Amino acid sequence: MAVDLLLGLQWGDEGKGKIVDVLTSKYNIIARFQGGPNAGHTLVFNGMKHVLHTIPSGIFHKNATNLVGNGVVIDPVVFKDELDKLSTHGIDYKKTLLISRKAHLILPTHRLLDAASEASKGKAKIGSTLKGIGPTYMDKTGRNGIRVGDLELENWKDKYRKLANKHQAMIDFYNVDLQYSLEALEAKFFEAVKTLTSLRFIDSEEYLHSAQKAQKSILAEGAQGSLLDIDFGTYPFVTSSNTTAAGACTGLGVAPNTIKEVFGIFKAYTTRVGSGPFPTELFDVNGETMARVGHEFGATTGRPRRCGWLDLVALRYACQVNGVTQLMMMKADVLSGFKTLKICTSYICRGKEINHLPYNIEAEKVKPVYTEFMGWSEDLTKMENASVLPETLTTYISFLEKELQIPIKIVSVGPDRKQTIFR
Repeated sequence: MAVDLLLGLQWGDEGKGKIVDVLTSKYNIIARFQGGPNAGHTLVFNGMKHVLHTIPSGIFHKNATNLVGNGVVIDPVVFKDELDKLSTHGIDYKKTLLISRKAHLILPTHRLLDAASEASKGKAKIGSTLKGIGPTYMDKTGRNGIRVGDLELENWKDKYRKLANKHQAMIDFYNVDLQYSLEALEAKFFEAVKTLTSLRFIDSEEYLHSAQKAQKSILAEGAQGSLLDIDFGTYPFVTSSNTTAAGACTGLGVAPNTIKEVFGIFKAYTTRVGSGPFPTELFDVNGETMARVGHEFGATTGRPRRCGWLDLVALRYACQVNGVTQLMMMKADVLSGFKTLKICTSYICRGKEINHLPYNIEAEKVKPVYTEFMGWSEDLTKMENASVLPETLTTYISFLEKELQIPIKIVSVGPDRKQTIFR
């Protein structure tokens, strides 16, 4: 059976966790394919808010198998914290959670390296989440990382010590004032590893291949957003993994010709956490209103998100790179009350109007060109079907569908899984 893929089309925080949760009842297996604890997938149901970082967003459904794929990097300490929170809600995760042996581990020294590297950059920092993601992927490509499967070997701690010692030498090289107790960090790490090793480790690519042959339905869940992709994002202000559709193939071991639907998720406006270019960013009352009404704070770091109008140029680019077949628009409710809305439909770059994402979108390189739309004042949060949506919102949606040539199948009108309108 084919694999469906769900990913974000902006700079992350699009609402992927909610949609995975909404769609999970249709799938047998939910599989995370990249990223790590730098992700923050927020789910709201039954009046409660849940934030997941590494665990797939289908974990709250009893009948779904949740797989952490080989492309994911796992911090055992963060992972244990997630598991402990699941336990308080009565989730029997040992029955439904599987871990790929080929997934790499984030060590305490990876996080320290991340902090030292960022501190050394001064004003040129990239806005890292400081979760150790980058250094872990560097060890992965450097072919000296530690994988989940290594934990099944008797001498894995020897391998750990060798790598940790190397990291300490690298930390010293940065020559920054970094206060830490490695002994204390390692104590938590080794305790968390005990919890991790109580779970079922699998050869995930074989598992998924067998599942496909058995006609099991699979949803691949991405993390972060397409514009943070290491190759196709706003480099160097990106994450360290492939957040685009191609990442599902390398991060799970599924063949490209087995991917069917590609669900692309975007906000009705645009947000970004941390540093990096943002052509439509607002520094006025409109941006402040979006941030306040949308509760725009990073689910992982708590940092305030920068807000701006929807960037159609960037969105079109993300749709093209990913081969998106269906779109899902989130947080339409946040825009209620704006008299006028704007969509960036092109850029002025080097004196010419362009419709594609250029190599550099720094503020001094591109100027957004806007198309204006009438806003809507209605409260969307209680609406349950597409027929009652305001006409001006329908016009907004129709414009995007025409420009992108992709149908918008879901409109989210609130954080709860029930506040989801299918079109």
